[in-house]
Amino acid sequence: MAATRYRRFLKLCEEWPRDDTKVGRDLGTYLRQRVAQAFREGESTQIYDPVKCDQMYESLVNINTNFYKNKYPRLMDTSFTGVTVEECRMVLATDNMKQMEEMKKGMWQKLRAKFAAKSPDEGIKE
Repeated sequence: MAATRYRRFLKLCEEWPRDDTKVGRDLGTYLRQRVAQAFREGESTQIYDPVKCDQMYESLVNINTNFYKNKYPRLMDTSFTGVTVEECRMVLATDNMKQMEEMKKGMWQKLRAKFAAKSPDEGIKE
């Protein structure tokens, strides 16, 4: 029975999309890592709580197939703030998050980072 669960999780990992704009924060990549950890021995892995394993699988399938999005359709494609899905994706992209972090730094931190990057021998002239 563990072999069947393992194959189902592998199939789910293949179907789950990767979001290249969220490097290091992508749910698809995280899911693949967790399945690899949980099934270290492949099909021969012992499942200690098969009921919990099956519930987790069903929940992930519901997320992947947009079960609740289809069951409860939204009237508008925006949030309460008026931001669209594409605008949210753009803001949550890793590149934009790095830029926002850079903007949050104060003047003192920027100066420290600028001068700390140089090696101590650079300032000495002979």
